[in-house]
Amino acid sequence: MGKGGASIPDEEWERFLREAEAGTQGAPEEPSARARMVTRRLQEETGRPEGWRTHQLAPRRRGKGWYAVGLLVTVGLLIVALDPGRMAGWFGGGGGESPPLAAESERPDKPPATQAAIQLPTLEEPFKGSPAVRWDDGTSGISLPAARATGWMSKKQVAHALDRTRDFLAASSLDRGVLRGERPTKAIALINPHQQDVQDYLAAAFSAPSRENDPLLLFSRLATTKVRLVGNVVKTRGRITYREGKRGAVEVTTDVTYVYPVVRAAPGSDEVARTIVRREVVMSWDDPAKVVIEPGTFSLVSYKVDTTNGGCDDFTGYLTPEFIAERAAKDSGHGPEVDPYDRSTSVDTLMQESGDKCRTATRS
Repeated sequence: MGKGGASIPDEEWERFLREAEAGTQGAPEEPSARARMVTRRLQEETGRPEGWRTHQLAPRRRGKGWYAVGLLVTVGLLIVALDPGRMAGWFGGGGGESPPLAAESERPDKPPATQAAIQLPTLEEPFKGSPAVRWDDGTSGISLPAARATGWMSKKQVAHALDRTRDFLAASSLDRGVLRGERPTKAIALINPHQQDVQDYLAAAFSAPSRENDPLLLFSRLATTKVRLVGNVVKTRGRITYREGKRGAVEVTTDVTYVYPVVRAAPGSDEVARTIVRREVVMSWDDPAKVVIEPGTFSLVSYKVDTTNGGCDDFTGYLTPEFIAERAAKDSGHGPEVDPYDRSTSVDTLMQESGDKCRTATRS
């Protein structure tokens, strides 16, 4: 399995292993540093860079727009940010009047509706006042497409690759230990250990996080000395798609928004804030006869992130949410407004629109 020792659970991946062993003798050189081409691009271009690892794309910002944290910088916006939507029964405390949304099968054409009445989240209803109240919990909110034979993979192999893709999203953005700041060992074990530039990024991200080497590009980690999660539910909405990629690989694209309700770490804290993280990760399940790769792992093609209320331009390696008093103390005018629940626009477009500025979220 490569680093991390994760096992391959079925006969399809035993076949993968046999093909890998048979194919690596004539396999090409290790995969190129596709996921980190942005670094060279930044060195070569003077204009606005296109987003790959979103937050590091431009100087003085960690992620345009939401990733820049879309901080709610006025009291009015702060209140709105802690707002819209009805509780659809979370911990049995929402009344269940709003039905859950159907799975997302394609990019929506507009943002979710807002509500006129202000509804603040509570410990019992941490998603109250937010569109996420109608979202599913955890991996249930990440829709999978039907599998079909694609590239070098059979239908069963594609189905397994899709399952493993969702396993990676769970291990990187939903695992309770990782959310508490632990090293995402299970998620890292699914990344091709021969993709050296990515392995270098991972090593640096957890030892010396920086704008370029920020673990939050791929993983959700809270600064637990400052905040803690409310309850056991993270709301999600997103989808996984795939196509045939280079050299017959199965290229899988994930686009998922995660909503994390938090309170201050101090005992007795009851003001609930929300951090919203949207990630677009593209991965390549490569043919071992054509690419140097370990069975059951994928090569990263690109990874981008856009975050609301997670910390703006502070590269600590942890999400650092703020609360009403902290946000009210900040100056206003942090760039254009953005709705962090709007999934009708790609992360690349969001980044291009925001420039170098932290944006202001209209709700959280």
